[in-house]
Amino acid sequence: MKMTFTNVKHMAQHYDFEGTEKILSSGGLVLLPTDTLWSIACLPSHSNTLNRLIQLKRQKYADNFELLVSSVGMLKQYVEHLHPRLETLLAYHLRPLTMIFDNPTNLSSNALDAAGNIHIRLVQDPFCAALLEHLNQPLISTFAHVRDSVPPMNFGAISSEIIQGVDYVVKYRQNDKNIDELPVMVKLLEDQEELEFIRE
Repeated sequence: MKMTFTNVKHMAQHYDFEGTEKILSSGGLVLLPTDTLWSIACLPSHSNTLNRLIQLKRQKYADNFELLVSSVGMLKQYVEHLHPRLETLLAYHLRPLTMIFDNPTNLSSNALDAAGNIHIRLVQDPFCAALLEHLNQPLISTFAHVRDSVPPMNFGAISSEIIQGVDYVVKYRQNDKNIDELPVMVKLLEDQEELEFIRE
């Protein structure tokens, strides 16, 4: 499995996860940078926090939410079958890639979008990857903006409503002028043979 970072567990020593882990473990919301845009995240096991996140986004469902994972092994805990074409794509795709799966496992219903699907992204950002490895579990995340507003391209563009609505802001990459573009989005069609690129 090719990744853009190496030895995640060693790299974790260079980041301060104490505040982030404490808030996430107690069922809180965290504002953090990812390999795409600044996002709000929580542990998928906290159903009440997921509802709070949906309310903060002014949505009815977990639409445009993503499950962030740090490895294919972690991803496979939430899908019954990972098609070899998707696994190959993950191994060689250099841009952030979000995959859409139906009928996920080990997730509460309020983590799914209105169609009952889950969007999963294998993160490439070293900080996010190290955090997930440190937690030994994924995060549910969504871009740090409310419904119908523009997603923030940097920390300074995040609204006060979002900052005040979370429990902790990660002290990392706040001075970056721009965080990378939106992820490529792909879904395996029902015949299980063709990949549909929904966003490139």
